[in-house]
Amino acid sequence: MAILIEWPFLGLVPVAIFALLYLRSRSRVPLVAGLLWALYLPYELAMKYRILCSGECNIRIDLLVIYPGLILMSALAIVMAVRGMRRRPVV
Repeated sequence: MAILIEWPFLGLVPVAIFALLYLRSRSRVPLVAGLLWALYLPYELAMKYRILCSGECNIRIDLLVIYPGLILMSALAIVMAVRGMRRRPVV
């Protein structure tokens, strides 16, 4: 996940994936996951450009909470989207 620290705009990839999963499944969980990823993007950009971090930002304790949260929400969103797609016929 360190790649997201170097290139925060890669966070748009999960946003797009979860938006598509929401549109296909109509489950709200992928929508919430996409929104969480969308909120992570400006936060990580602000950290990269030292807006939220005035000094030494090399030790990112915040990521010990953020990354597991994003991973868990993403996994739940994928499961719920698959369930939602199984219930709905493809049109």
